[in-house]
Amino acid sequence: MRGAKSAKWVAGAIVVALAATACGGGKSDGGSDAKGKVDPNGIFSMDLGEPEKPLFTGDTMESNGSAVMKSVYSTLVKYKADGSLEMLNAESLTTTDSKTWTVKLKPGWTFHDGTPVTSKSYVDAWNWNANIANAMGLSSWFADIKGFDKVHPEKEGAKPASDKMDGLKIVDDTTFTIELSKPVPYFGHKLAYIPFAPLAASFYKDPKAAGQAPVGNGPYKFKSWDHKKQIEVTRFDGYKGPNKAKNGGVLFKNYTTVEAAYEDLKSGNLDIIRQIGPKDLPVYRDDLGDRAVDQSYSAIQTIAVAYYADMWKKPKPIDPKVLQGLSMAIDRATITKTVLNGTREPATGWVAKGVLGYQENAAGDVTKFDPAKAKQLIKDGGGVPNNKIFIQYNADSGHKEWVEAVCNSIQQAVGVQCTGDGKPDFQADLTARKNKQVKSLYRSGWVLDYPVNANFISDLFRTGADGNQGDFSNKELDAKIAAADSVKTLDESVKAYQAIEKDLVNYMPSIPLWYYKTNAGYSEKVSGVKFGQDGDPILYGVEVHK
Repeated sequence: MRGAKSAKWVAGAIVVALAATACGGGKSDGGSDAKGKVDPNGIFSMDLGEPEKPLFTGDTMESNGSAVMKSVYSTLVKYKADGSLEMLNAESLTTTDSKTWTVKLKPGWTFHDGTPVTSKSYVDAWNWNANIANAMGLSSWFADIKGFDKVHPEKEGAKPASDKMDGLKIVDDTTFTIELSKPVPYFGHKLAYIPFAPLAASFYKDPKAAGQAPVGNGPYKFKSWDHKKQIEVTRFDGYKGPNKAKNGGVLFKNYTTVEAAYEDLKSGNLDIIRQIGPKDLPVYRDDLGDRAVDQSYSAIQTIAVAYYADMWKKPKPIDPKVLQGLSMAIDRATITKTVLNGTREPATGWVAKGVLGYQENAAGDVTKFDPAKAKQLIKDGGGVPNNKIFIQYNADSGHKEWVEAVCNSIQQAVGVQCTGDGKPDFQADLTARKNKQVKSLYRSGWVLDYPVNANFISDLFRTGADGNQGDFSNKELDAKIAAADSVKTLDESVKAYQAIEKDLVNYMPSIPLWYYKTNAGYSEKVSGVKFGQDGDPILYGVEVHK
């Protein structure tokens, strides 16, 4: 999740149109173009903010750290543009009942320190990440596995009864089985997410040091981290995967604003920028020509509710009608057309485009601009406490302009005072969320971790989910989510989540705003630049020219 993401913190009878995973210009014909010959050992640079935390597979929940982790680690599988799975470190992943899964690893894979990647590398890593004693922020991703409650007891303050989950069994060096506590039809898709990557044996000797210099199994190996300045990774020549790097490495350069990054791109001091800020959106296509990127990806921007805030709890819990009214006071069409220069599309639901189960107009009327109805809903719901709200956001990623526009729209439509609460950077924004310091509302964006609609519902709105930073909780909704996870097939699960999404209007865990697009660019020094369904550049395919 970059400033756009919250957590990173974007089949069968169900057919959807998925976002293309390869767009953007640039030749990659071996080096005969005007840019000069390709240098297979060339290093290129990309903008990146400072990762929020040390680089742990089980605790990297935002896009700055995730970009580094995806280069250093490979998972068992990855997903294709049509939502199907492609084997990566796994040779096969099979199940007959969606409850017991068998993994066979490709032989010959090693970590960057030369040690072999084995079944034990995965099983030990998952047990460690799930263990409550290690306080990993993504531990709940292992909750499906039988015995999770033994390593991660639900009772606050309780110690784990075991350091191993019962559902993980090593058969041999290249085979292990995963038994879930109940069937989860989309569990195989979840395995594409970084928490499920393996860890080298050296990790456990000094986890703190490993968080500063991770040893992975991916196409790039970690080289250095100069905090708040840059991170460098270099190509791992021993990599056995299909996505071997066509370049020598990546320099992730830290910027405090997207505007500064864009100026460096234009002057040749940066090779890839992941997102153009609002200030430069009107001109970047003219500036960059065929090096400008404009494509959809699977992410959504929302305004999330800090349900723990006193204003929503006292003297009684907030009525969803109030949030419905605030939603209908936002003129999404005008804001996306003007402030965001047509680079976003008004959202009509909570699930991003390009994932299995996306549906048009899932939110019904609540995402339509209607000041009269908005006023009535707020009145019927008992009004906004003190008639005043704040929208928290990170000021380093071009959010100020649209937050101000949203506030102006709300104030003019329904008379509720609205103020943007800017934090200097994404780290400060996330810290305020985790310390429960959000005054009322906060900017939230979510990009797919796996291309199934459950990722935009269960992983955000289920009680206790890692992405549920606003403390939304509803037992009725939790029961519906549990039921959707317990059906036999992926098709059935997707359909059940579609019904849940249409019901979210009655709960209003957040206010959908718009679907994201990748508005990016690259320098004349590189070619073969493509962006994936998660909105990030596909690093291993970039070619550097002399």
